Amino acid sequence: MPGRLMTRAPLTILVLAAGLALAAPVRAQSLPDLVTPDTLRVCADPGNMPFSERQGDGFENRIAAIIADELKVKLRYYWLTQGPGFVRNTLGTGLCDVIIGSAFGSELVQSTNPYYRSAYVLVSRRGTVDGLTGLDDPRLRAKAIGVIVGTPPVERMGAVGLVPTMKPYPPYQFDPARPHQTVTAEIVADVASGKLDAAVLWGPAAGWLAKQAGALDVVPLLREPDRPPLAYRIAMGVRHGENEWKRVLNNVLRKRRTEIEAVLRDYGVPLLDEDENRLLPADPKP
Repeated sequence: MPGRLMTRAPLTILVLAAGLALAAPVRAQSLPDLVTPDTLRVCADPGNMPFSERQGDGFENRIAAIIADELKVKLRYYWLTQGPGFVRNTLGTGLCDVIIGSAFGSELVQSTNPYYRSAYVLVSRRGTVDGLTGLDDPRLRAKAIGVIVGTPPVERMGAVGLVPTMKPYPPYQFDPARPHQTVTAEIVADVASGKLDAAVLWGPAAGWLAKQAGALDVVPLLREPDRPPLAYRIAMGVRHGENEWKRVLNNVLRKRRTEIEAVLRDYGVPLLDEDENRLLPADPKP
């Protein structure tokens, strides 16, 4: 993930501070920086569940709809499969105005305030490693553990001696005949079938996929060292220099925060405290 966290998850990993309110209500005809002021044009992957899908089933699709509703504008997508050059060929060409999920602080885009924080997780068949709290658990030794090449957990797995049986997967799949929509979906399926004993994956993708597969445990990795980081803040990405547009989005994120968080919970996204590696309460008070 993070490069879109390579699930294809948020864009380029490699927080929510209070939004900046506008002095006057937002009106469609005066939205700053938008090439088409009556339309929110979103850059998205057409087949990257649970994040986005052409049919509009992903949680980033639902969040985009919340943003458009608040701005009182139409919603339109520019679809492109995520991979090298995604930002350059979407935001960079002016074909769209915002990427809904982007790692906070990415150099490729200008980040809004973050709207959630999440972490990598360990996915395993139910009951396989009950009580696990970290990748240094000796029960993981000699187990086949899937991971996406180039993602942050690879370094940590090396540090705790899991490389000999680690099963690396390429970060992207572009073959139209592939049986799974994303690499993460393939890995989760391999855990469910027994081909893998476990996997270390970006939580916002793995939570929903594991629920669809059934009989899988998802354990957020909250006790790992800070380097390499396994927890990340996720924001929206806009073009550099579009400061007023960023402020508009920050204001929307502040006003609609409760609804956005509810969407994330609906999709099984592990939500962390803004600063500490601890999960937010399951049923937050209004």
